[in-house]
Amino acid sequence: MTYSKAGQIAQEVFSSLRTVLSLNGSKFEQKRYEKELDSTRWTNIRQGAVYGAFLGWLSLVTYLVYAVGFIFGSLLKSSKDYHGVNITDILIIVPLFAQYMGYFTFIIPCFQSFSEARGAAAPVFRLIDEGNDINVNETDVWREDNKSIYNINGDIEFDHVNFIYPSRKGAPVLRNLSLIARAGQTTALVGSSGSGKSTCISLFLRFYEPSSGRITIDGRSIADYNVKQLRQNIGVVSQEPILFDISIYENIRFGKVDATREEIEQAAREANAHNFIMKLPNKYETLVGERGIQLSGGEKQRIALARALVKQPTFLLLDEATSALDNISEKIVQEALDRACKGRTTIVIAHRLTTIQNAHQIYVLDNGSVIEQGTHETLIAEEGGMYQSMVKRQQMGRIDNDKDDMMSMQKATEEDEKLTSLLIASLCDGLHSSSSFFIE
Repeated sequence: MTYSKAGQIAQEVFSSLRTVLSLNGSKFEQKRYEKELDSTRWTNIRQGAVYGAFLGWLSLVTYLVYAVGFIFGSLLKSSKDYHGVNITDILIIVPLFAQYMGYFTFIIPCFQSFSEARGAAAPVFRLIDEGNDINVNETDVWREDNKSIYNINGDIEFDHVNFIYPSRKGAPVLRNLSLIARAGQTTALVGSSGSGKSTCISLFLRFYEPSSGRITIDGRSIADYNVKQLRQNIGVVSQEPILFDISIYENIRFGKVDATREEIEQAAREANAHNFIMKLPNKYETLVGERGIQLSGGEKQRIALARALVKQPTFLLLDEATSALDNISEKIVQEALDRACKGRTTIVIAHRLTTIQNAHQIYVLDNGSVIEQGTHETLIAEEGGMYQSMVKRQQMGRIDNDKDDMMSMQKATEEDEKLTSLLIASLCDGLHSSSSFFIE
């Protein structure tokens, strides 16, 4: 048994170190790590004891073969009734047989390795045994297609799509979902958490296949396209951008491996990232750290957008790309997103509804189905509609936040005024004392 599980705990803690420290979870994680080490250590001790005993037994047998062989050989040699054995036979046969027994000591570690390999491979074989989705033809998924996806208009249609995750077969995620994202236009998907918005993006990227129904591009099923070619034409920007522990230049180039320096810098300009990159000491060669820890949230999001734009995609998928940003960063990123959406078929998943007011079409999802659709103006006019209620809730939330901010500012101002009054009073007392001293 290896220490892999303990290593996973250590990696998890170090990658989330700020969270662990802020919650005073150091002792808890230390105990969890030590518990896993102890469990593995005692297992290894037991295995080592068995291995050592077996190895010692084999060594004992090997030397016993020598002893018994030589004793038995000498008895045969000295026997008057048996003259077919000479000393040379004994010196050859006995060591040879003993060596064969000794070879087992070299085989034992192999058995231990086989056992560890079998344990490690068990989850892999279990996954293989589950079988593939019968709707996926593996020879078709990666095949080269005669009809290029580059020569398309860009209309996306979800046609009566139903979907259930393989791991949750009793909980349908999409139910008879139908929607259209027109070429060159922005289509927004809104709804409560778990309504199926992100699942639509996963299906379009072909991470999964629909349980029924189909997804088409210009009327042709996406299953007809080569997956690699399809994804090369899709740019994705998610809520939490994943950056790799390499330079900014390499992170952007990850979107298009053969991109030139000019293409990378142009993508950074389109994403409003070029200016802040050039202010860094190493500019594009700056290392971003693990998961981009050296950059702020807004900077990471702009790098992720540049990575998506460097390949000049036909389709742009934005999964709550600004929901985790502060107001200033959101404004900068949103400006870049609005510019990037022009001329592209864009699907936006939005939490802040103010970011999708200019969308050409908005679909409101609930429980995996479309319950409302239209523009911002038409949906906001529907009395009692879900979209209208969502907008009102967010507006009330902003008003409450503004009130809290105003109260905080007012309180801070009052405290400053009190402090100023105290300082003035103390200065006056000091001046009065000084004047009294000189008069005396």
